[in-house]
Amino acid sequence: MKEIESLADWIKQSDFTVVLTGAGMSTESGLPDFRSKDGWWRNFDPATIATVDALETNYSLFHEFYCMRLKTLEDCRPHRGHYILAEWEREGMINSIATQNVDGFHKAAGSGRVYELHGSLRSIRCNSCEEYAEVEDFIHKVQCRSCGGRLRPGVVLFGETLPQDAWDCALRDIKKAHLVIVIGTSLQVYPANQLPGMTNGKTALINYDIQDGDSRFDMVIQGKTGQVLARLNREILGDV
Repeated sequence: MKEIESLADWIKQSDFTVVLTGAGMSTESGLPDFRSKDGWWRNFDPATIATVDALETNYSLFHEFYCMRLKTLEDCRPHRGHYILAEWEREGMINSIATQNVDGFHKAAGSGRVYELHGSLRSIRCNSCEEYAEVEDFIHKVQCRSCGGRLRPGVVLFGETLPQDAWDCALRDIKKAHLVIVIGTSLQVYPANQLPGMTNGKTALINYDIQDGDSRFDMVIQGKTGQVLARLNREILGDV
């Protein structure tokens, strides 16, 4: 595929490359995608569960919902695409990853500079005093050992702002990037969907679902993220 060859050249020529990932990276590890037509949107409305209001007024439902997500996470692992991105970082071919995903798979695969824009499911904290706690405490509905408050996953709930540090770092890198590669996201969620438009560098999209608005990218490659990254890796290494 000509696009694979061209993007491989862009990666090799770029002095500063940033990757932005979304749910398409996670679904290939077996995690459901809320926003796909086959995702959990069909069974739940996260806009009414993944909220501060639900946390405060319907904790049982909030707790059940996130326990289900944590349980699903236990049965899934990073896929080949995650490991390829970690390898590219070690080789200096990419500089950082900004991700909308909360599964922690980029870090688990070995990526070092990861900006988790929507937080992490595995990071449990008290909603009242911010004290960190263990995942097992949350699952078993243990109250905060410091103040007795309710525990929650460290994810960005609907209506909350993104973690400032993660956002600032992602924006800083995007602005100075020579190449931004967007992988596995339809860019429907604000404000992360604004990031690709904040670079002066080249932009490329790798996604299974291609939308009409994707014409704003300099290059679009349709396909499963793991498969496309594997082909890119072979092209870069010269093993084709």
